[in-house]
Amino acid sequence: MSDKVCRWGILSTAGIATKNWHSIAASGNGRCVAVASRSVQKAQAFIDLCQASVPVAHQVEAVGSYDELLQHKDIDAVYIPLPTGIRSEWVVKAANAGKHVMVEKPCGVSEADVQTMIDACKANKVQFMDGVMFMHSDRMAAMRKVLDDGKSVGTIRRIASQFSFCADEEWTASNIRASSNLEPAGCLGDLGWYTIRMTLWALNYEMPTEVRGRILKGLQRPDSPHEVPMEFQGELHFASGVSATFYNSFRGNHQQWVNISGTSGYLELKDFVLPYYGNTVSFDVANHDFVGNGCQFNMEKYVRTVSVPEYSNNHATAQETKLFRTFADLVLSGNVDSHWPEITLKTQRVMDAALHSAQNNGEPVML
Repeated sequence: MSDKVCRWGILSTAGIATKNWHSIAASGNGRCVAVASRSVQKAQAFIDLCQASVPVAHQVEAVGSYDELLQHKDIDAVYIPLPTGIRSEWVVKAANAGKHVMVEKPCGVSEADVQTMIDACKANKVQFMDGVMFMHSDRMAAMRKVLDDGKSVGTIRRIASQFSFCADEEWTASNIRASSNLEPAGCLGDLGWYTIRMTLWALNYEMPTEVRGRILKGLQRPDSPHEVPMEFQGELHFASGVSATFYNSFRGNHQQWVNISGTSGYLELKDFVLPYYGNTVSFDVANHDFVGNGCQFNMEKYVRTVSVPEYSNNHATAQETKLFRTFADLVLSGNVDSHWPEITLKTQRVMDAALHSAQNNGEPVML
């Protein structure tokens, strides 16, 4: 392994991988060595597209099979954005080949699936991490400071979140996220992974004791053996007394917000997954007050905005670049951080419970 940079292989030419080609290039401690697809021609077309947008000075090899890429001795880590339905096999193969593994979300079809991946990585002493970019934003540390100061929010009572976008008919007819073979959790997997993760993060990864879910709208395409959630709501209850709700949909306009409400105020974030375009990221802290004086009743608004200098995307300071930089730092250090697989498994476990509940008429699942 190089003692200067983490040498990456990309396993698949999925659309999200173009963004992360840029992330690797901007990381400063990573270099993409090879890209694999089911044909050399497809892999080369992906490389050509990326080179035209974000050129790198070194040659990147096009590889015609995933197995061939995993045999490369000059690759330290692989980024795997393959469909969830087929991902487990390749994560295990990558780990057995001695490659550190970053995977897209949702990580697996089931908790058992993810446990198998994590066990393979642990056995081979390689790092496992999911590709949740917002976890690596500097905004998270600023939010944690506010949540932990004891007065800005106080004791957390309720968390509400939503992540949605409106897919057109062409998208639903062709995209893998509407296929039960490839992405069986649909919008819950694609979008709910983020809302569940943010909820768990806010509570320092306390696990809920009860999970309920409901599919508000499902879709079963001719090529899909089972219905896939297109619109989903979930409810979580925690032993600490906190309750949380989340909503995910392929049927509503772009929203990606979270509200963390407590005894003293609330923290509100409007763009927690993909920050709005700009060179700062921010969130609001509100401590409104109701004042009564004789016959006059006033609701007084008190809101402060906390801003953090960080570009929203495609920049050396952006959260997706920090994701790959953090991972490469771990690879280059020779250390394996168990925190990342642990929170992946927790997220998967809650997601599985929500889907199981929804498939059983909203019956509660006790964790």
